[in-house]
Amino acid sequence: MGDPNALQWDGRPGHYEVYYLSATDRGSGCGLWIRYTMVAPLDGDATCSLWFMAMDPRNDGLVGRKHTRPAAELTATADPFELRIGDAVLTDRGMTGGFDDVSWDVRWEARVPPAEPVHPMLRKAKVAKTILLLPHPAFELEGTVAFDGRTLELDGARGGQAHLWGSKHAARWAWAHCNDFEGIDGSPRPDAWIDGVSVFVPRFGREIGPSTPVVGRFAGEDFASTSPLRVTRNDSRFGLTSWRLEALDGKRKVVVDVDAPRDRLVGVTYTDPDGDLAYCYNSEVASMHVRVWERDRSVQEGWRLLDELASTGRAHFEYAQREPVPGLELQVT
Repeated sequence: MGDPNALQWDGRPGHYEVYYLSATDRGSGCGLWIRYTMVAPLDGDATCSLWFMAMDPRNDGLVGRKHTRPAAELTATADPFELRIGDAVLTDRGMTGGFDDVSWDVRWEARVPPAEPVHPMLRKAKVAKTILLLPHPAFELEGTVAFDGRTLELDGARGGQAHLWGSKHAARWAWAHCNDFEGIDGSPRPDAWIDGVSVFVPRFGREIGPSTPVVGRFAGEDFASTSPLRVTRNDSRFGLTSWRLEALDGKRKVVVDVDAPRDRLVGVTYTDPDGDLAYCYNSEVASMHVRVWERDRSVQEGWRLLDELASTGRAHFEYAQREPVPGLELQVT
């Protein structure tokens, strides 16, 4: 796949690109979502932006900030990878930056290989209008973030860093990530992680989908349900605050339930290169329950439960559609 963090924009219009960190801090219970983005519209000047969002359940707070600059302030180098927007920096080891009343200085060690939710065949055929890569699907991070008049020293924070780009967001979608699981008996699962997305796209005047790739690692083995046929067969039902999905990879399947508290959703708008808007509602303090099954013909049901995982308030979830949700504030527009 080459360098999964390599900047894809070649300077032409009709392109958007996003790098983001999603994480939840165990010590404080606070969720974090930090984005470095750019958009080159079909008509107008290209821009780049820094985004900072925080969800703080214990202090009953939601924070959403965005700082936009001319695209000339976006620079990137490939070896080693480094991306800058003004003074803010993103590398394969961490990110630093700040604006207005927010700032961040976080670091991580890469310990999980990159993952590719969008099958290479679909990338090569240019079927997908958005490409998602996971340069760092799961890590522990340390450092500090400052917002809402205080500085938070991260304590037991876990998350991941992703990179996506394309020409058009989907019509609607759900996304979820988690790498902070325990077994139902409370025993830790330090190597387990999951990242999935489910999208509906416009085709011939109607919505087609969902298409649902899922990647992760469970019970010591990697999981990739990403083939072009498989992603159309994975069962997926989602809404503003919940998602139920079932994905298969060979002799294993995962059944996943995600719940996000409505009052902990940060609302933001995304702008496509053609000027269309998508309305996104994100929580980094959602909960997730995962059952991992293995095919076993010796049992009547044909499947044996291999593991059962839970994460309360430390999963990441996003729901988006093409109209705003009535009654929910947009923190970033």
